[in-house]
Amino acid sequence: MFKKFQNAVFEGIQNPKKRNLILGATFIAFVLSVLMIAPSKMVLAKMLPGKNNDTFTIYTTLAEGSSIEQTNRVTECVAEFIKKEKNVENFEIFLGMGAPLDFAGLIKGSHFKNSENVAEIVVNLTKKHHRDEPSYFMVQRIRPSIQESCTKLYDNTTITFVEPPAGPPVLAAIVAEIYGKDADGIRELSNRVKEVFEKTDGLVDVEVMQDEIYDTFEVEVDGTKASLSGINLKQLNDVLYLAFEGMQIAVKNSDVVNDQIPIYLSLSLESKKFSSKDIDAIKAKLSSLKLMNSAGMMTPITELVTIVPKNSNPMIMSKNLHQMTNVMAETDMVSQVYPLIEARDAILKNFSDKYEIEKIGLFNLKLTDKNSKNVYELIWDGEMEVTLDTFVELGAAFIAALVLIFLLMVVYYKSYTLSGIILLGSFLSIIGVIVGHYIMDLFVSDTFFLTATSLIGFIALIGISSRNSLLLIDFTASLMRDNKMAKAEAIAYATATRAKPIFLTAAAIILASTLLAGDAVFGGLGVALIFGTIAAVVASLIIVPILLYKADLSRHFNLDDA
Repeated sequence: MFKKFQNAVFEGIQNPKKRNLILGATFIAFVLSVLMIAPSKMVLAKMLPGKNNDTFTIYTTLAEGSSIEQTNRVTECVAEFIKKEKNVENFEIFLGMGAPLDFAGLIKGSHFKNSENVAEIVVNLTKKHHRDEPSYFMVQRIRPSIQESCTKLYDNTTITFVEPPAGPPVLAAIVAEIYGKDADGIRELSNRVKEVFEKTDGLVDVEVMQDEIYDTFEVEVDGTKASLSGINLKQLNDVLYLAFEGMQIAVKNSDVVNDQIPIYLSLSLESKKFSSKDIDAIKAKLSSLKLMNSAGMMTPITELVTIVPKNSNPMIMSKNLHQMTNVMAETDMVSQVYPLIEARDAILKNFSDKYEIEKIGLFNLKLTDKNSKNVYELIWDGEMEVTLDTFVELGAAFIAALVLIFLLMVVYYKSYTLSGIILLGSFLSIIGVIVGHYIMDLFVSDTFFLTATSLIGFIALIGISSRNSLLLIDFTASLMRDNKMAKAEAIAYATATRAKPIFLTAAAIILASTLLAGDAVFGGLGVALIFGTIAAVVASLIIVPILLYKADLSRHFNLDDA
């Protein structure tokens, strides 16, 4: 076997046609592997894949001003779907408030929820080892059914699904931060961006982080009439608050506890309800509330107040002292990169009717209203920003590793050519990394993404594959210097001799990495090490010998002086 492999290497490096064929095939393989990422999208990039969790949360948000009864009806609708799932162990509904904080809720501001139009449902699943369906597949499957049935109960109802993140927690997979100085302009632009998100394939749970503007009614007390009627203003305010909100009116002592037990009083739920959302219904309800004046006469509240229709006051959001709002969307088992590019292209195409659009950096946009000349900025954030930062930083780390290895080899060999051969042999492992992800994608039920851990594995391979090339070069130099072997013979003998330790090292890495390949988060690292190692071995035993043969080794190894 040793002799056959040595002869095969010897013939391969000496035959010009075979050399050119191997080098050409390697170049084509490298180009095709890169094209598998873009533009063919055969291998998709994502910072981290979905994580199989034992729990997830469902957020329900109704229109501003909705009652707790309406919110309860929507959550009960959602609960009916959850009850049908065999993998659901239990769930809990939090009406009018956020659930106890978890990893995701801390970032999404769940603890700030305190209104009748919001609710959270925490769903606990059986342990992931006891079910066949991952949590993210379950969410993907039940989301359309729940949203289609339960959001129709009331207008402007949104139902979103939130899973604990596999990596750094973010507000959403894709977040469009819209900055400007005009609140109405920000609102209009954010609503248009929301429409683009809703039409973009792969984006779900689209919502705008801003309060709706809705009709309200303000009760203004006529102080003059109240004084003439002998009614105390505090008495009037207390009765209004007592009737609809409830308040403490007394306390009760207890034999069991030391603290006094407060007693609250308010109208019943049915008594609080208005027949319709108009001023006449409010007047009819308030007319049933009467106050006794100092003379003992009963006076209807409607005689003392004026009901004025008004618009609600929406919350003004800001970040770093700049007024803004967020348009958020989650991805439906796809990478956030490609929907963002599609949405950005749609914004560039469709928003030119009202705005002059200028590109800022790689993805961000600056929009100037053609009529008002108000300037707005659209800054992308969320998991997309984390992904971009991660891949940029890992790319910089990869380049730094290549440069440092190259400089170290230059110092050691005093040759740019040999250092370049080592570097090229290391870099070719990327073919195996990309092709490996494509192969894994064919055998797994969900998309096998090229993740941040995949790039970490690729960077780790640089040192491993560099070591293989060093073994060949040093042994070749020793054979040519000490044994006076010809260049081709020395390269072939060194390659055949070092093939066994190279194979054993590769086998150890591959077997150890199989434990990582099945993990949800670190699967990319395992696959990168397995297939990248295979590519590195092929490069070390086939490509590097050819490159060595084409180099002037006598000059690089100072054989003339030996």
